[in-house]
Amino acid sequence: MQLDLADKNVLISGSSRGIGKATARAFLAEGSRVTITGRDTESLARAQTELAAEFGADHVMACEGDLTRPDVIGRVLGAVGERWGPLDCLVANIGSGRGMPGWDAGDESWADSLAINLTGGVRLVTEVLRGMTERASGSVVMVASMTGVEGTPAPLAYSAAKAAVINYAANLSRLVAPHNLRVNSVAPGNVLFEGGSWERHLAERREEVLRQIESEVPMRRFGRPEEIADVIVFLSSSRASFVTGTTVIVDGGQTRTI
Repeated sequence: MQLDLADKNVLISGSSRGIGKATARAFLAEGSRVTITGRDTESLARAQTELAAEFGADHVMACEGDLTRPDVIGRVLGAVGERWGPLDCLVANIGSGRGMPGWDAGDESWADSLAINLTGGVRLVTEVLRGMTERASGSVVMVASMTGVEGTPAPLAYSAAKAAVINYAANLSRLVAPHNLRVNSVAPGNVLFEGGSWERHLAERREEVLRQIESEVPMRRFGRPEEIADVIVFLSSSRASFVTGTTVIVDGGQTRTI
């Protein structure tokens, strides 16, 4: 399918590995110009080298930093604008599933999780929308989680934050639709990749994790980053031009409440 993403200017936060990196590769395969970001210098450098070798250095740029911080957001958007001009697509892939388990996690744990999984992404989206609304063009996709729509053993603060991301994206979409902007979210299930949380869980308690996947996921396997990336890229494309305010759950059928 032709997605009309050639030469589109794309920024993907959290894209040195996992879902973000797979999303960068999928956009690059469509001919987009992609800025990848990350906090880990070595991982980001490896990702840039790999993607540039595959798609050309003229189509990929790496910007190091924490895109939940206003100063970093400003620096990165400035670099993107200087090299490639206004953004066409933003993929806000920000978050961490780490957190205190149980119902009595404490105020600090809640504040940390909300800051990482909700506030940081909102801050990034808000800054990007300043330019997109002026041009009356653009797409935003926020990476949430199936924990935001389904009861799971995940930390309560993480699940609540991802539910808020989904609600934020839906309500934001109504506010910016008159500016010809679209906002959607994607809710991945259990995605396995190198350096990710499920790789760690498998190393620590392999048999228990595999039993959980077998019993809870109808497709009886982990998801692949590429399977999430394909949905994100489609939602960002002109082929999804009438799709806004929605959440696409990509979890192998695990979610039962929707």
